[in-house]
Amino acid sequence: MGEAREPDEVRRYGRAPEQIAEVFRAAPGGARGVVLLVHGGFWRARWDRLHARPLAAALADLGHDVLLPEYRRVGDPGGGWPGTGEDVLTAIAALPTLLPGAGPAALVGHSAGGHLAVWSQAAHPSPHVAAVVALAGVLDLGAASADRLSDDAVGELLGGDLALLAGADPAQLPAPLQPTTLIHGALDEDVPVAYSRRYSARHPAVHLHELAGIGHLDLVDPASPAFAALVAALVR
Repeated sequence: MGEAREPDEVRRYGRAPEQIAEVFRAAPGGARGVVLLVHGGFWRARWDRLHARPLAAALADLGHDVLLPEYRRVGDPGGGWPGTGEDVLTAIAALPTLLPGAGPAALVGHSAGGHLAVWSQAAHPSPHVAAVVALAGVLDLGAASADRLSDDAVGELLGGDLALLAGADPAQLPAPLQPTTLIHGALDEDVPVAYSRRYSARHPAVHLHELAGIGHLDLVDPASPAFAALVAALVR
């Protein structure tokens, strides 16, 4: 992925240093609606929003106003569960303030961000969200814990308390009420595509687009063929 332009604005949705949202304004003449993009990184503080800037900028160039929020992660004060999830809910609730006059957003999340996007609307549906798109989402925390995905990232997120899975795991919740699309690469070695397959099989209204020859980070690379699948999902 190449270097992306800096955001047009940075706005705040809370008092913590991490509770900010970068704004990438749509290119002139653009009117494709708002995207709220939740970055991944296995919920850990060492991975922040910067790696998602190229995708945010590319979507803005296509005509979307894009919000790229940061949120408290494992290793940040207040990060982990439930603080990480609460930050995403707060950013969604703040959408009318962060982008005055904007309509409901397409909520897009990659990897851990895909978990947070789907979880947020399964557990706390928002009128500010029109659709949900999970890119290689970690949609089965129980399986991810059993698989010790990314050196037990789920255990770190939950502070070792697996009783929290009941409220945090999309696999144990109903599907979002909004139209929901899963996009997952068949070659993903970080988040097994089986998680998305099982989720879509359990919820027939959820659309799964499995991409041959695509890996985990391809889904946030606007130069990848996977970008076209995201663009198509945003107009479904």
